[in-house]
Amino acid sequence: MAVSPSIRVLDPSRCHLGEGPSYDPATDTAWWVDILENRLFELPLSDGAGPAKLHALPFMASDVAAIDAERQLLSAEDGLYIRTIRDGQLSLFCPLEAEDAGTRSNDGRVHPSGALWISTMGRDAETGRGAIYHVAGTRVTQLFSGLSIPNGIAFSPDGATGYFVDTDEGILRRVTLDPATGLPASAPETHYDHSDGEGGIDGAAVDAEGLIWTARFGGACLDAYSPAGERVRTVSVPARQPTCPTFAGRALDRLLLTTAYEGMDEAARAEDPEHGRTLLVDIGVRGLLEPAFRLGA
Repeated sequence: MAVSPSIRVLDPSRCHLGEGPSYDPATDTAWWVDILENRLFELPLSDGAGPAKLHALPFMASDVAAIDAERQLLSAEDGLYIRTIRDGQLSLFCPLEAEDAGTRSNDGRVHPSGALWISTMGRDAETGRGAIYHVAGTRVTQLFSGLSIPNGIAFSPDGATGYFVDTDEGILRRVTLDPATGLPASAPETHYDHSDGEGGIDGAAVDAEGLIWTARFGGACLDAYSPAGERVRTVSVPARQPTCPTFAGRALDRLLLTTAYEGMDEAARAEDPEHGRTLLVDIGVRGLLEPAFRLGA
């Protein structure tokens, strides 16, 4: 049975395709993007319920990761960019499928080693056009290919297990990793089969106990999976298309959750009053802060 915890709208803005949330504990600030509208959002949680500060971007960006107190890493349609927080200046760090104008970046997460896992996909979600890459410094290594909508990238607290999903396929997978590098040490295995379930597994975050919290796009909920591969909790949310969670707040005990109205017609949006809004969900568990990206390999 779905459980409804305390949930509030963090920001009233509506995202066409909200994604890639990040939290900075030093400033108590939430960051996220709207991929399809080329926007970056910034909101100190102490400000309450927004509105967030909007930063226009010159490209589609799908993920925000910390580097240090002054800089962030943005995963974009043609590469990874360093953004200076103070003035918004952007500089290309390394290309990613820059030669293929038909793809863009999608889901990403920094491994405890400081390496980034970042996925790509076709701009129209074409079957088999997506991939997942490992980025250590400027060294880019393709890990998995032939995916359609690669999502759900997350890591166990010790960095020894990685998770990912092809939302189109619906199977959450796990893979043994080298904790020192974040590189796979085995072939992926099935962790949970959601291929016949309502909605699709989207973005993910892991809590301090190792539970994998995933947004279920089209299912209006978050699901938690145990390290053993069991679905152990479902939390209803007031938006039909949640996309990606990350832990936020001084105690890391709430989930910052992006949502989307991509693909919804006027009638569907009317039936989903919180469509595209960014939420703060009090799930009552302590999470993990996503590590900072290491610029050096």
